[in-house]
Amino acid sequence: MIVSASYRTDIPAFYGPWFRNRLAEGSVRVANPYGGPAATISLSPRDADGFVFWTRNAGPFLEILDEVAERGFPFTVLFTVTAYPRALDAATIAWANATDQIRAIAARHGPRVVAWRYDPVVFTSLTPAAEHLRRFSEISKRLEGAVDEAIVSFAQIYRKTARNMDIAARRHEFTWTDPPGDEKTALLREFADIAADRKMSLSLCAQRELLIPGVADAACIDVQRLSDVAGRAISAPRRAHRDRCGCWSSRDIGAYDTCPHGCAYCYAVSGRAAAKRRFRDHNPASPSLIPGTADDAPARQGDLFSATTEPGNS
Repeated sequence: MIVSASYRTDIPAFYGPWFRNRLAEGSVRVANPYGGPAATISLSPRDADGFVFWTRNAGPFLEILDEVAERGFPFTVLFTVTAYPRALDAATIAWANATDQIRAIAARHGPRVVAWRYDPVVFTSLTPAAEHLRRFSEISKRLEGAVDEAIVSFAQIYRKTARNMDIAARRHEFTWTDPPGDEKTALLREFADIAADRKMSLSLCAQRELLIPGVADAACIDVQRLSDVAGRAISAPRRAHRDRCGCWSSRDIGAYDTCPHGCAYCYAVSGRAAAKRRFRDHNPASPSLIPGTADDAPARQGDLFSATTEPGNS
């Protein structure tokens, strides 16, 4: 079983002490985001084959990554760096700091550990296509030799995404759009050329209708990359966690509406105020990321997800 930590929130940036405690305890209680009973997911070496960490700031987590490695777990880090203006990314770290962290992780744990995410690509009056090319080129130049894959995707405009983008646009006086597919593929071609010059492959996350020659179908939960890091074969079903996704099966241990980064386009947060409140109120000793909910209840016999249990998808 591969453990994802987490595409629902930034555990390395904000919840490192909680994760360390869960790792020591050997399990985590996870609420079902779609309703229904919570689950207890095993983090023991017997059941967890490895971890995939998603983050925009691994600084608070660097020592914990060392601990994960010392415990014998292979892991990969999906590190998002976009260098967007504050109107879009309210509280992310400076992009040069982020690239320094990526280089430090690669130097410490190996060049296959980190994949760079430039996503989502958001088209606004602050970030037109030409600005995306400039930012992508500058970031990739700093990351050459430290990563071998750049993963991109275009913003999925869900209802709450549109609402939050409209709020940010009024507050910061910009406009935004979701352009047609041909504009996106034109940008992809230029991204692919830049990535190739930096000795990186370019892959596209969960948008297969936009794939073009030279751009691969992304597998963010990548069993092949994790196997390379581990130095042994890791197996998992090829089962996506959403449509048109190339990932292998995993169990995610995060929770929605808990990331206080404040990215205007975020699909995982309905409102930053609630996310900041949940972060402030969370208990690092709790079995679950959000204490006081049903997922804090003790595990029932037989509901522990392990290597002998069909893991399903988050």
